[in-house]
Order: sequence, then structure tokens, then C-alpha cells
Amino acid sequence: MGGDHGVTPIVEGALAALHESLNSPLQIVLVGDRAQIQPVLDHQSTLSAAVVKQRIRVEHADDEVTMDDKATEAVRRTNTSIAVGLKLHHEGKVDGFISTGNTGAVMASSLRHLARLPGVIRPAIASLFPNQKTVTLVLDVGANTECKPQHLHQFAVMGSLFYQYVLKKEKPSVGLLSIGEEPTKGTESVQAANRLLAAEPGIHFIGNIEGRDVLSSHVDVVVTDGYVGNILLKFAESVGPLLEAKLRHQINTNIFSKIGVFMLRPFLRRTRNSLDYAEYGGAPLLGVDGVVVICHGKSGVKAIKNAIFEAERCVRQNVNGHIKEQFEKVLASEATAAV
Repeated sequence: MGGDHGVTPIVEGALAALHESLNSPLQIVLVGDRAQIQPVLDHQSTLSAAVVKQRIRVEHADDEVTMDDKATEAVRRTNTSIAVGLKLHHEGKVDGFISTGNTGAVMASSLRHLARLPGVIRPAIASLFPNQKTVTLVLDVGANTECKPQHLHQFAVMGSLFYQYVLKKEKPSVGLLSIGEEPTKGTESVQAANRLLAAEPGIHFIGNIEGRDVLSSHVDVVVTDGYVGNILLKFAESVGPLLEAKLRHQINTNIFSKIGVFMLRPFLRRTRNSLDYAEYGGAPLLGVDGVVVICHGKSGVKAIKNAIFEAERCVRQNVNGHIKEQFEKVLASEATAAV
């Protein structure tokens, strides 16, 4: 519930994920208004009725958080689809939670029902950006508009572990977003964070990076506060449509352009897909004691399907277990130093 296009693309995304996972034990619980969800399931043709009965169930929720609701008020309502889904996760009845609904409400409710991992000061929303070769993980992209150096330090550790275990790269490079590569550039908070990251043995810190580096393949994990990160995210979302519009304009200039595009169509399709946010599913909320993936409100079938696979990878790779282990080492080190 709560997405821009109703329940249909979410249900169909779940069916698509199961269709591609018939040989895995993946099961899905659809949380929301049964009266809206069940008819979509009953009229689907993607899977057999037996598979749907075995692999999907509906958990009814009377209430729904809209995009206009305030997170501070929504978090107090106990029968919303967000609250019911997160309670299922807290009780161990599901292994992960995905929502296309109100981001603030998902964050606030996650903290209420799941709490933080031990040692985590502030959870962060992490988002995958396409780069010249693979993908770049950027965090935070909206959970924390103002950050202290220790927050940025923790974001770097969590992002590095996510990249290592979910995206399968040992010792991914970590960069701190600033207005210059020198350690003395940026706000006081960024300069202090640079010193903390440089002294952190658990990450491969390459120093400050600039905005031009985000979409290059120069860095794997980009650390910034949620204010800058969210602006960066919204700007990145405009790149694909801009390139497509420019290309269409050039195509229509003459017949030779149209012939050239016809020959390059497979390449152009792959390029367009690489710039499509739906290819990357959703944004994990790192630092809470559970697997939470926040999707764009306008997510369609492909985005939901990929968000499900992303949540599944987080569970199977035990990302939270690795974050917890790393932070326990930090807490133990701090306690020893204090003694």
C-alpha cells in the first residue's frame, strides 16, 4: 500500500519475482487491504494457482499511510500496512520488509519496531547509482539531513560491508563527498570525518571525492549527509530522461540518424536500462535490526521484482550480521580505551 500506482504493480512485481525463483524457497507476504490485493492475485496468469497458494499469502491491514501523512503521526498508528509488515519482521515471521510508501513513515516505523543495530547511532538510506563500469553505492540519500563526523564514519563502514557482501567485491573503495580532494576541503564536519575514515582499518578509504567522481568507476561507496545525498539522487534520476530526450531530438533531424539508431538499437536499449532506477530495485535502510528496502513511490513491476531480490540477497548474505560484528569490535575497542 502507499505507492503511486496502487497495489497492482506491487502484486505483479511479487509474482514476477516468484516466477524467476521457482527453484528457490522464496515466499512473499503481501501486507495491505485484502479487498484490493486478492482480486489482482485471483486474475493473474503468471503462476499456477497451486504455486500462488504455496508461495504467496495476504496479511490484511486496515489502515494505509499516504504520502501526505506526517511520519511522526503515522508511526503511532498500529494497523497501517507499514506497521503490520514491520511487526511481522520483528516477530521473525518474515525475513525482510519492502515498501513503496511514505519514506519518513517507513524510517520512523523501522526504528520503532526493529530498533537500531547495537552501536549504530543513525541508520542511513543507501542507493545504487550506475557508473561507467558497474554501480556506485551512495549513502545517506535522505535519512539524515545533518550529520556529525561519527555518523559519516558509520555510514562508510555500513556501506562498505553492504558492497562487499551483496555486490561481491572484497575491500570496495570508499570516498567522502566534498568540494575538493584535499583533506582540508569541505565543512568542519567533513574534514573531521575525513580524519576518522583515514584511521578506520575496516575500510579501503581513498580520501575525498568530488561530484564528478560519483558516476565514474573511480569509487565504489560514496559517503555524504542525507541533504546532499538526496539532491544528488534526484539529480541522477533526471540524467536518463535528459539523454533520452536529447537522443530523440537528434534522431528526428534526418533519415541517416534514424538508420543509425536502428542499427544501434540493442546497444541503446542496454544503455537505457542501465540508467533506469527500476534495474536496482530499492534503497536499503542500513543500520536497523532488520532488512528494510525503501522503493520509489512510482515503482513498477520491474522495480518491485528487483527490490525483492535485493532484500533476499541482504538476508542470504547476512549483511546485518556483518555490520553487527564490525560494530561490536568498535564498541569493544572503545571500552578498552576507556579503561
